[in-house]
Amino acid sequence: MSTNNITFGGLNMTKIIFVTGGVVSGLGKGITSASLGMLMKSRGLKTTNIKIDPYLNYDAGTMSPYQHGEVFVLDDGGEVDLDLGNYERFLNTSLTFDHNITTGKVYSTVIEKERRGDYLGATVQVIPHITNEIKERIRKIADGYDIVVVEIGGTVGDIESMPFLEAARQMQLEEGRDNVAFVHVTYVPKLKVVGEQKTKPTQHSVKELRSLGIQPDAIIARSEDPLEENAKKKISLFTNVPTEAVISAYDVEDTYEVPLLLEKEGLGKYLTKRLGINDKKPDLKAWKEMVRKYKEIRDEVEIAIVGKYVKLADSYLSIKEALKHSSVANEVKVKIRWIEAEDLEKEGVKLLENVDGIIVPGGFGARGSEGKIMAVKYARENNIPFLGICFGFQLTVVEFARHVLDFKEANSTEIDPHTPYPIIDLMQEQRDLDKLGGTMRLGAYPIKIKKDTLARKLYAKELIYERHRHRWEVNPDFIEELEKAGLVFSGIAGDDERRMEILELPDKHYFIATQFHPEFKSRPMKPAPVFKGLVKAAKERRYG
Repeated sequence: MSTNNITFGGLNMTKIIFVTGGVVSGLGKGITSASLGMLMKSRGLKTTNIKIDPYLNYDAGTMSPYQHGEVFVLDDGGEVDLDLGNYERFLNTSLTFDHNITTGKVYSTVIEKERRGDYLGATVQVIPHITNEIKERIRKIADGYDIVVVEIGGTVGDIESMPFLEAARQMQLEEGRDNVAFVHVTYVPKLKVVGEQKTKPTQHSVKELRSLGIQPDAIIARSEDPLEENAKKKISLFTNVPTEAVISAYDVEDTYEVPLLLEKEGLGKYLTKRLGINDKKPDLKAWKEMVRKYKEIRDEVEIAIVGKYVKLADSYLSIKEALKHSSVANEVKVKIRWIEAEDLEKEGVKLLENVDGIIVPGGFGARGSEGKIMAVKYARENNIPFLGICFGFQLTVVEFARHVLDFKEANSTEIDPHTPYPIIDLMQEQRDLDKLGGTMRLGAYPIKIKKDTLARKLYAKELIYERHRHRWEVNPDFIEELEKAGLVFSGIAGDDERRMEILELPDKHYFIATQFHPEFKSRPMKPAPVFKGLVKAAKERRYG
């Protein structure tokens, strides 16, 4: 392996921990993997996480949020699975597009190599060509790290994940058992009829995994209540996993408690021993303090999120997390009022009554756009703390043009290509594209913030880098008129001064919108400034 020059506490190779899932999907493998990475990093080990998604899509960029939740955007412009957002938040790190491996990426590369002639004379097959490509991608990321946690998406038994599980099995053979461990996340239901925790689903899941040549080293048993001792012993006996490695991961109030729960259950200590690492006491002091503070908060504000995918809360996962980070910073809990934008169109702004703040998040397409504009207007006219993000930023400009400049038919050309007032228009470089995947303005770009503005006060610096995901922008032809009417563009693109990035209304308590997605860089100990400011303003509105 190319990483055998790494040394740490006796290590001479990178250690890899594969995390698999069984029984059912949605058990929290992502949070488990993020927590595991954090426990390793807190021990002073240089750690990173990889997410494997077995779908055929090249990336998450063209999928509806209803399919897999939000599309998370990285600094390098990678559109990836939301679990990478969890990894970044828990490990306080920035990942790359290569940290998300998909079937689409793997097959695309193998077919490209075959066409180029790299496999001349060979019949290209799943084994060894696909599995070799998977292993090569994992090893490329692993170079330079002490620990790599690799989450294999899906459930054991799914046909899509078979090549990835086979590649993982081969890696343990090639790297040696001392350098590769397997953690299996399963579900232990409790039937109300008998009032007993049932281990049979876990037994069958492990049996399926072992039939693929993989023996788990630890089992994370997800359950509503703590795992009973009898159930733990039974799982150990039938899965050939030591009792100390059967970890009870019961439901907790807050996902940020999970690393502390897993550490208390002994997972970190067991895995370092299993991989031959000199165990160190993890430094979790700041994390424990953050969790304690959040749990002790009693004051509460209510913030409405007016979106078009609110039926699945994971569609706005990073926004939820950014509000949670801001809760701790402002010592006030945020209750979210989820409002479907189309419902606002049907039932009116009474749905927004008595909220302490409003967020209009990103999205695409005409559906629900008028409801979002109604939410912007309600916030502006009633001086309610407001934050618009991406599409929400664009519709804030449209609302201002319609009701302040009196451009009644103002719109975005995304919604109405024939509007007489194309306040929001397609970016010049987007006009001749023949592909939609991976072609938006993506990733971190520089933004210059003007002096004596709310944005400058929030960020306390002139130059920032934030992550983007959009095709449309404020039409430069209307900027002068908008500014004359009182709209302040306090942030402009560092790479193109005609591109507006932040707007605000100085005469309001807190009214700001961003073309970028501030939620993607928010961290538990360092909340995104515009979210922190929103929650502060909402608290002031509620409590004075």
